[in-house]
Formats: sequence, structure tokens, C-alpha cells
Amino acid sequence: MARGLTAARVRQDVDVVARAGLDLDTFLEEAVASVARAVPWVSACIATHDPSTHLLTSARKYGDLRDQNSHDHEFGLIEYGTVEPTGFTELAKAEVPAAGVHLVTDGDIERSFRVRTFMKPLFGFCDEARLAFRDGRQVWGAMALFRGSDDHPFDAAEIEFLASLSVPFAHGVRTGMLSRLADVPPPSPVSGPAVVIVGADNQIVQMSLGAEERLSDLITGEAGGDPLCPVAALIGAARRYGRGETTVPPRCRVRARSGLWLVLQAGPLISRDGREGDVVITIEEARPPEIVALVVAAFGLTPRERDVTQLVLQGVDTKEIAATLNLSSYTVQDHLKSVFEKADVRSRRELISRVYFDQYVPRMGAELSPSGWFA
Repeated sequence: MARGLTAARVRQDVDVVARAGLDLDTFLEEAVASVARAVPWVSACIATHDPSTHLLTSARKYGDLRDQNSHDHEFGLIEYGTVEPTGFTELAKAEVPAAGVHLVTDGDIERSFRVRTFMKPLFGFCDEARLAFRDGRQVWGAMALFRGSDDHPFDAAEIEFLASLSVPFAHGVRTGMLSRLADVPPPSPVSGPAVVIVGADNQIVQMSLGAEERLSDLITGEAGGDPLCPVAALIGAARRYGRGETTVPPRCRVRARSGLWLVLQAGPLISRDGREGDVVITIEEARPPEIVALVVAAFGLTPRERDVTQLVLQGVDTKEIAATLNLSSYTVQDHLKSVFEKADVRSRRELISRVYFDQYVPRMGAELSPSGWFA
């Protein structure tokens, strides 16, 4: 149970590694191992999310799940195509960022569609605890911990302890994402958007030229070569949108294996003969403003610091920023000092470079490509 000195030490350890500037894989490996000392688990899965849309952008597995990848596509369809209180999407906006299936269902875990049809029959898990990584404004990922039939269910004290780790995990994921920011991606081999049409049987019906390359670039080592695994969450979410259960078409920004930032969008298709269930997915290189927004969000700025940063990126000087935001010049300087510290830079020029030019300028050419980048 997550109590006493062990819990305090684990919380401190997670906070330390979250602030150590580690790359994403190293941070998650160390953090989830630390959690196991206070909240034992047999398997764990950690997902990163687009903070604006809460859609899954990558996944990592630990323990008994580490080499299990044959059902990832099915998981994405269930997780984002159905609704239950312990779903990632629901936890992203819940009052408490952690929950246990056994506790939520009053011990009747069969009430959870995800556990009843997926986790229990395929892996033998008999309880699941989940945590959303929230920093107060945005959600950067989530963690699922599992126990088998020989383990006691996650109790209320353990769920409360996991909830206390929400902010440190969010900070660690943000920092891990920024650690790769200076990596200059190669020129894109695909010009313009790639399109994939998926049928009601969850198989690819058609795809445009270049779509296979895009999907391949999105597949991680744990995906098992399933071309639809990286977009399964989008497919499930698109069907929910088509049923009117959500109001916004699913969309997310993902950094591919090549280093390219891609924007993925999905929408339901309805044929003239009334057939439903088909989904169209578009994949295209992210435009500079979309990357800038994500990077700035990753700095963990306050709303006022974000306002100041936005004006700095537009080339506005301190005096004009002060007048625009109704602040004194001294207050603007204080905000800038805090922004520089969070972004790990020393000047306006370095700030602009970090959020924009590190990705954009090295690839400048004479003409713009259809994606909005220089060709």
C-alpha cells in the first residue's frame, strides 16, 4: 500500500527525475519503476497525449506487457471508441486525475467493458489503476497499472497516492518532449497530405500515394508492424464523433520516428447506400504555427507568461508588450526572466530559436511546400 515513508520517498524520487532534464524514455522508465515500490504492479502502460485534444500519440509498456503488441490496434479502438469513467479521455477532465476500476465498479470489474472484453480475457488482469498526467491546464499523457488474479485490488490509498503524482509526471513528459526539440528532421519524402480510408472491419480499404510511408514512420518498435496501430485511437474517436457522442473531429500532433512533426485527423464517412463505419484519415506534416503552439505549451508557462511569449515571438519590444498587456516594463521583464528560465534560454533570440527556428530555419529553401514548410 502507498503509505508512510515509502510513499514519500517515491514521490520525491519521481519529482527529482521529472526535473532532471531526461529524455522521455529514460524519465518514464525510471519513474514507473519508482512507482512500483509504493504501488506494486505486474504490468504497466504509459501513453503520451496531444495536450490540446487528449488523443494518444505514443505508448510504452513495462513488466509482463513489454513484449505484447499483437492487440494494440484493438486497444486503441476500444479506448477511444467507447466511454467509461476510467477512460483516458474522461480522466483528463475528472476532478481527481486517478481512478481504480475495482473501486469505481464497487468490486464488479465486469462492468468495465475494457476490462471485461480486453484486459481480463487477453492478459488475465483483474484490476487496473489509471493516472492522467495533468499540470493544471493541460494533459500530457496517462498511465495504466495492472494486477492479476493473485494480487489484491488497488485500494483508495494507492489511488490517492497516484493522484499526487499527476503534476510531476506531466512535468517529466513535457521536459522529455523538449529534449528532442533541437533534432533537425530530414526533408519529408511525401509531398502534401496522405489519405487512408479504413472500412467498418478495421482494415485499410484505400490509401493515397505516400500514405504507406507516413504510417510506417509512425510505427514504434512495439507496434508489431501493424500499419493501423498508430491511428487506431483516431479511428475509434472518429466513430464516436460520427455517433454524435463528441462534438470535435479527432485530431492530434505526433512526432514520427524520423523526427518530423505530423498532424493526424480523422472523420467518419457515410456512403450513399447507407453503409457506416468507414473512416478517412489524413496525415500531413505539421505547419510551423502548430509546432510552436505545442512547444510553448510544453514550457509550462502561466497564462500571462504565455501572453508575453506570444508577443516576443511576434517581434514586439518590451515597451510595446507592457502597453498591450497593461503592465509595467518591470513586470514584463520579470515575466521574461521566468520564461527564459523555463525555456532554458538566456535571451529573446535564444527563445525564438528554441520554439521556432531550430525546426524551421535549418530547412529553409526558395519555395514553400504544400505543408507550409520550405521545400
